[in-house]
Amino acid sequence: MSRIGKLPVAIPAGVTINFENGVITVKGAKGTLSQTVVGEIDIKIEGNEALVVKKNDSAALDAKHGLYRALLHNMVVGVTEGYKKTLKVNGVGWKVAKQGNKVVMNIGFSHPVEVVEPEGVKLECPSANEIVVSGISKEKVGQTAANIRSYRKPEPYHGYGIAYSDEVIERKEGKTGGKGKK
Repeated sequence: MSRIGKLPVAIPAGVTINFENGVITVKGAKGTLSQTVVGEIDIKIEGNEALVVKKNDSAALDAKHGLYRALLHNMVVGVTEGYKKTLKVNGVGWKVAKQGNKVVMNIGFSHPVEVVEPEGVKLECPSANEIVVSGISKEKVGQTAANIRSYRKPEPYHGYGIAYSDEVIERKEGKTGGKGKK
């Protein structure tokens, strides 16, 4: 039995949840999100809480029980507050700038790297070495931030690269000279 699946999802004021034909639709102030539900899972709305209920007890359904409860909770948070990830760009002469609906990054390659905003995700550059990825879908925000980070992952010797703002980069000591045989 899933401990997460049993927890109710609180429905704030202004949010509506609809479950029809195996599709959960959550509407809120920031937008609308939908998720297809596979398996014998039902969503019951009681007052200002939503419960994810299994129709039978099977091992495969136990795994999906907690998954769909977490997805429903993420959708409710997304349409009320939204999600945001901040990336820091660290390198000599490296900079980022927003141009229209894309971010242009000069990150040590012979050419600038352009990243176009995916649908439902907003990219901002508050400074020359910072990128803010925001949106209502936790999945899209996280995947877009990961795709941007993958252009230049942080390296441990100088700390150059694109890293999450809360990421800790373990630094390594470089080579030391003069300790070998003469």
